[in-house]
Amino acid sequence: MARNGERVGEISQPPPQPQPPPPPARASSGGRLRNRADPLLVVCRCYSVLTSLTALLCLAVNVLSAIRSFKNGSDIFDGIFRCYAVVIAFFVALAETEWQFVLKFTKVLEYWVARGMLQIFVAVMTRAFPDYSAKQKDLILLQNIASYMLLACGVVYVISGILCIGCIKRARQQKEMTRDQAVKDLER
Repeated sequence: MARNGERVGEISQPPPQPQPPPPPARASSGGRLRNRADPLLVVCRCYSVLTSLTALLCLAVNVLSAIRSFKNGSDIFDGIFRCYAVVIAFFVALAETEWQFVLKFTKVLEYWVARGMLQIFVAVMTRAFPDYSAKQKDLILLQNIASYMLLACGVVYVISGILCIGCIKRARQQKEMTRDQAVKDLER
């Protein structure tokens, strides 16, 4: 006779037991917890490196232009202008490292719109006053490449700043630091 909806001849099986959750993933060496990198932070770090290298390219182009201006003695104002561009391009490259020492003195560069505007300014300074002589075609080409690359980086920073990507990045960095500190505390 069948009980509780069982058919005759079938063997009743106990209901399946829930499986316990898997243990946290451990690294193969040292038993340290593995953290997955936040994709937004990885993209921001790569973009920061690209922007920093582009600012250093602008710096090099402006140094070459300043040397040529002072060497020829024809346009001393262009040389002085290039010296200012060198200093500001160095500052842009330094700001991209996001060292706390640098950002402590320039709080405004934590905001991406301001950082983008500074990059656009350096790009315009790099592109300004080109000397279109046949001897300097290589320098003019390098000026154009450097200035347009930094201009593009600056525009991306301004648009990202308007969309509050910088605020999201800072929040995720804080979350990552808190998580890393908790892992260190657990290991002790």
